[in-house]
Amino acid sequence: MPDPLPTGPTADPRPAAARHGAARLFVALWPPSALAAALHAQALALTGTQPGAGRCEAAVRLHLTLLFIGPVPRARLPALQAALCLPFSPFELQLAACTRWRPGLVVAEPTTVPAALLALQAALAQAAAALGLRCEARAFRPHLTLVRRHAGPWPAAAVVVQAPRWRVRSYRLVESLPGPPACYRVLQTCAASPSPSGDACACSTPA
Repeated sequence: MPDPLPTGPTADPRPAAARHGAARLFVALWPPSALAAALHAQALALTGTQPGAGRCEAAVRLHLTLLFIGPVPRARLPALQAALCLPFSPFELQLAACTRWRPGLVVAEPTTVPAALLALQAALAQAAAALGLRCEARAFRPHLTLVRRHAGPWPAAAVVVQAPRWRVRSYRLVESLPGPPACYRVLQTCAASPSPSGDACACSTPA
């Protein structure tokens, strides 16, 4: 069964006249609400109100980006949605450590990266390339960004993530809408195959 949709805004709040041109897109895993809440609470506990604490991401915005696509003409969305809904095997992910990356990003990273996650990300990148899309070329390093612009003190010892195991059963094609307030709109949800062979997937779009 697919993970529930994020509980943040999914409708496009802009006037109809502003819904033309390009859509800024990415593909991501969205954590279940319990996991997102646990990660958000830990981020707040780590940074608190100390000087340079930065800005904690809201729990409903936490996600693990599989592929950043960038601006795409809206006329291409139907072909893109069809090409990026791929069969994949469900897998589990255990987020292990909170790490501070420079400049000022606090992220949660997994202990090990499942082969199924790497296979899914590679397949999505290949499908996007086949459409002629020029996606982000950085090496894939799975993480969820918890805090931005953090410049305060950071523990010397490794910070262990206190969060439940993540059973990944779906991924989403999402549009990033400019603000204020900036928000995300889910264009399509692609569920893992229920069969061991992973030879089919179910895709759905919001009504």
